[in-house]
Amino acid sequence: MKILMVDDEELSLSSVKRVLKWKGIKNVEVCDNGREAVERIRLENFDIVLLDLLMPDVDGMQVLESTKPFCPGTEFIILTAVDDIQTTVRAMRQGAYDYLVKPVDNELLFLSIERAYERKGLLAGLSISAGRETADIPPAFADTITQDKQMKALISYAQVMARSGNPVLITGESGTGKELMARGIHRAGPAPAGPFVPVNVSAIPATMFESQFFGHVKGAFTGAESPYSGFFEQADGGTLFLDEIGELPIGLQAKLLRVLEDKTFTPLGAGRPVRVDVRLVSATNTQLEAACQEGKFRMDLMYRLKSACVCLPPLRERRGDIPILASHFLKKACERHQKNINGFSPEAMQRLTRGDYPGNIRELSQIVENAALLAEGPVIRPADLNGNGTALEPQGDTASRRLCTLKENDSAHVRFVMDATGGNRREAARILGITLRQLQRKLAEMKGSSRKDV
Repeated sequence: MKILMVDDEELSLSSVKRVLKWKGIKNVEVCDNGREAVERIRLENFDIVLLDLLMPDVDGMQVLESTKPFCPGTEFIILTAVDDIQTTVRAMRQGAYDYLVKPVDNELLFLSIERAYERKGLLAGLSISAGRETADIPPAFADTITQDKQMKALISYAQVMARSGNPVLITGESGTGKELMARGIHRAGPAPAGPFVPVNVSAIPATMFESQFFGHVKGAFTGAESPYSGFFEQADGGTLFLDEIGELPIGLQAKLLRVLEDKTFTPLGAGRPVRVDVRLVSATNTQLEAACQEGKFRMDLMYRLKSACVCLPPLRERRGDIPILASHFLKKACERHQKNINGFSPEAMQRLTRGDYPGNIRELSQIVENAALLAEGPVIRPADLNGNGTALEPQGDTASRRLCTLKENDSAHVRFVMDATGGNRREAARILGITLRQLQRKLAEMKGSSRKDV
């Protein structure tokens, strides 16, 4: 058993460590600040963390929130002088196993450690791949391509949490594969045969929220010429995936919370409520805790959504996956564009693995597809990656880099992609990694430039 104690008080560290040693627990390490604790917990394999809440700079709750999603096999026991029900509930919802108020009774502490260790073994037994680096990905998550130990641990955690049917919040930067993880949770859940309904919350106008989510009857409002089943009713017996949940306006959050608590809603114009059985999975690339502190997101809704949390790492933290992901995207690109390319040259692959990828997996996919379009030989070479401009350099904002690419590159690149897509502007914009409006602006500039040349 390997235990880490995190406390900024040296006396507390030494006294608890002495008591544990007397009990026969010898493999105990100590840490006196939260920032160092986060790094150590992520890098080392601790069975149990004894965590104090009140610490300067990075407190215990921040340590828990920053590490539990990455280390689902580690059990956290809170040891603190804060005797507060709200704080206790928050810690438990973040994944803490137990919450003990100082001064802690020694026997109670030993019992908590023993039970936490037993629970750790139980979760490892429930999970197909927990604790085994070379284990296969569970069938429900087969679409996730990874050899990364951290990703496999997260999938193991998601597999266990999926079976509960409780809400799951997926966090991570844009392009890290949150919807793919959500689909895996749906397939691993209690109703895999039910519908999976993905919804981009930011794309729903506030004025259409109730109609889109709850539906309406015929004649409920001007233009409602036929009845409409909203997202909740469409997902009945399955999973409703709410992407970019952090973009939901504060005024609409109470309505969503009410449905989550009651499992009922009334369509617009209807006379009676509708009951549904829906499993909710949500995702965000923003910090909901910070939004709660700023008054932009309801704390009670956040806790309702966050029964379990899966935090996906950015691609730069799983570079070992870049070769297999790049090969997967190359195969897809070759099928889509009828190209015959066998793989990457060592130099091209080396360049890919050094990229920073602010756009994460989505950006890597676009880079590989561009290279497949530009390649003229049987393998992707570094020159074929030049069409991506500075996209592989580890500096700068993704969107501005791509716009810079279009400004600096010869317009032949844009023409080539337009020809390859048969003039389909939407598809060309997707391949170039820019918006449709940006592509239209570039085409207009090219057209104006050609007129001046004449």
